[in-house]
Amino acid sequence: MKAPIERASLRAEVNAALRRSPVVALLGPRQCGKTTMARSIVPVTSPNYFDLEDPVSLARLDEPMTTLSSLRGLVVIDEVQRRPELFPALRVLVDQRPRRLRFLVLGSASPELLRQTSESLAGRIEHLEMTGFSLQDVGYPQLDRHWRRGGFPSAWLPRAETDSVRWRVQFVQTLLERDLTHLGIRTSAVMLRRFWAMLAHYHGNVWNAAEPARSLGVSQPTVRHYLDLLTGLFVIRQLQPWHANLLKRQVRAPKIYVRDSGLLHVFLGARTANELAVHPKLGASWEGYVIERLLETIPHDDAFFWATHAGAELDLMIQRGGRRYGFEIKREDAPKMTPSIRTAITDLDLTHLTVVYPGSKSYQLASNVTVQPLVDLLEASTRLGRRL
Repeated sequence: MKAPIERASLRAEVNAALRRSPVVALLGPRQCGKTTMARSIVPVTSPNYFDLEDPVSLARLDEPMTTLSSLRGLVVIDEVQRRPELFPALRVLVDQRPRRLRFLVLGSASPELLRQTSESLAGRIEHLEMTGFSLQDVGYPQLDRHWRRGGFPSAWLPRAETDSVRWRVQFVQTLLERDLTHLGIRTSAVMLRRFWAMLAHYHGNVWNAAEPARSLGVSQPTVRHYLDLLTGLFVIRQLQPWHANLLKRQVRAPKIYVRDSGLLHVFLGARTANELAVHPKLGASWEGYVIERLLETIPHDDAFFWATHAGAELDLMIQRGGRRYGFEIKREDAPKMTPSIRTAITDLDLTHLTVVYPGSKSYQLASNVTVQPLVDLLEASTRLGRRL
């Protein structure tokens, strides 16, 4: 294993959120590094650290008000989704004056799956989403390896490619067979694994419930439920369509992406660089990888894709400060201006459109259209204080 990787930018985000809000929820998929981050802030040996997978911590919280009221400062509660009934107690404690406690809670389910956070802690909690190692964390020269293996620390760190693949396979099994049960979700792990494998082959495509429902022998509402479950566990992204006020008929279903490229490649059977290079989903894999990097690096108010039934499309549009920025993702040597790009700029009133590709040179296609290597775009965004 390599030495631990410092995640300075994420640590700064967590500390800033803790200064703003009495409760901060650090949410993300299992094994993405939430516990390591929390333990760098509050030591696991501290009485202020509770791991709800530890029987001792669970026993200490049998009477949460009594136990927590005796503490001071920052309290960490790890795997909070195992005890959602704690949220009302946290509300009472942070409302006390003078305030003696703040909480960092870690969870492997989205706010939608942890509705108690929004209901019990409205106005008191700030949600931060965490993923695995970012490309910035591991270093830009590691782009190909990061794309191939994904960002989960235990998939990224092994020296041997086979060890990385083995961990990713085991992660899928553990998530479906154990974690869903802990969330109180009673759905067949075998069925969900089949469904997840189907989604890998839909990766980068517009969602259509009819075909997976027919293949699995279940109803369309059931596969929609499966899709929402995997989205809530941070392993699938549903990129929503933008509905412009246009006369053109527009696509209105979301696009589906497996968020971690390493997990995608396991499902696709593309487990080595050579297998990935010749795989039919190579371009779709690159598209999903770039979208995840852009969304984790560039601040935005919201993000969409856009497509019309006439064939015009845009892979990613982000809104920020009342402006719209477009991103078209190409895995080719020298992207050129296309009719689709011209249509997107005009119809969506884009401030700027960037064509992102894996090359090494930036160049202009028009005054408001730039072709830019992914690494250059991410470096510039970080260097300029995460401004476009």
